[in-house]
Amino acid sequence: MEKGQREPKRLLFSATPLVFLLLVCLLYTQLSASTSPSFNKWMQQLANWKGRGNKFDEARRYQELYKPILRRLVKGEDQSKLEDHGFACDYDYYSVVCVASEPSLRIDTRRMIVQMQLNKTSLQDRTATIRPYAWQHSVEILENTTPVQIIHRNTASLPACQYIHDVPAVIFSSSGFRGNLFHEFDEVLIPLFITSRHFQSDVQFILSDYNPPLVSRYAEIFSHLSHYQIMNPASDGSVHCFPAGAVIGLKFHSFLSINISSNINPGGYSMLDFKQFLRESYNLKKFNVETQRPKLLLISRVKSRTFLNEADMVNTMEGLGFRVFIARPDQMANLTEFSKLVSSCSVMVGAHGAGLTNELFLPVGAAVIQVVPLGLEWASAFYFGEPARVMGVHYIEYRIQPEESSLIDTYRRDDPVILDPQSIFDKSFEAGRAVYITGQNLKINIPRFRKTLIEARQLLGRDTLAPSD
Repeated sequence: MEKGQREPKRLLFSATPLVFLLLVCLLYTQLSASTSPSFNKWMQQLANWKGRGNKFDEARRYQELYKPILRRLVKGEDQSKLEDHGFACDYDYYSVVCVASEPSLRIDTRRMIVQMQLNKTSLQDRTATIRPYAWQHSVEILENTTPVQIIHRNTASLPACQYIHDVPAVIFSSSGFRGNLFHEFDEVLIPLFITSRHFQSDVQFILSDYNPPLVSRYAEIFSHLSHYQIMNPASDGSVHCFPAGAVIGLKFHSFLSINISSNINPGGYSMLDFKQFLRESYNLKKFNVETQRPKLLLISRVKSRTFLNEADMVNTMEGLGFRVFIARPDQMANLTEFSKLVSSCSVMVGAHGAGLTNELFLPVGAAVIQVVPLGLEWASAFYFGEPARVMGVHYIEYRIQPEESSLIDTYRRDDPVILDPQSIFDKSFEAGRAVYITGQNLKINIPRFRKTLIEARQLLGRDTLAPSD
């Protein structure tokens, strides 16, 4: 070959490193400057696709490990159905929970569709739809809960995996009663504990109707139930494969309770176990109830069911030897800090309302006094009274008399509002709510209430005080 013919190739080879270096610098600049979510998402998918065959094979090996754990979430014939077909649903009085152990399972978070391989005995696609809120008895809440569609279809019709996980998924919703401490524990956190605790944190939560304040407020609880960040379907929009299985919906036992004898209690946990879990999650010290000068926490309400003579109540409490701490709504907003105060108290006093949910943080052997307004006897007993007893907490009810309700200033003593509250609720729940829940305040009979405070002290082990005449 002539010299003139070799020269262009020599120049080309000499320039190649320089061009390559310029391309690398340009690419680095673009990567450093890029803040686009779509760009970052593309990079994540690229990383996930790399070697995805190996990841999928590895995840399938975990499937057999999780099968018996998933099986605990259904009962009777549904366990055989899950074993034979890879899918079964448990329909209970309060809740609906569907379980899938089919290795082909995919979750499309863009449309909240769960897809898996069609059973060999079926000739066409089969579809089911559930709304994964734990409490299934509120039509209004369920109407605002994003439905999850479950589809069995031919393998060729299943979407490609963008992400592959080697732990099961739990799909649930936080659509109801946002910002209410009672309902968030009652219908989200305790059901989530019942449903997922036995996975020992090896589970991926997918929260439909994602609620950022709720996720932030209970970050300690979520992080102790799962090793993984909660997935927000609205911002994710991807197809996730879960060969290890999935749970759609949460198990609900009863108000603020875990039924140790329930047919579906996969971990065999009790409310005492849940209280211990809360102590671990919030890093709470273990306190014993005090008998000499016990701490008393008074839940102070400001909008309804307010104590109109709160100062007189506090004076009486202090006169009986209690160290009184008054909890205002703004103080209770930071649960991380407020739980530390509650866990150090021996007695908690409050009118029926969400603030009494903090009885979850009282030490075993403590006492809770619920002041029961007119018309709220049933709700008081079932929402806070019965649960307190299974938490290892003494429960005392102080039912007010008509003269202690602000309603007596508006209605005659013989009016049905005073004599027969149930007749008002029978008209409609909203009618009852307007009168007894939002329209009632309390002026406590101090001498009568003093006897209840003495009863609480006696339950703590101090019985030298006697009611005054």
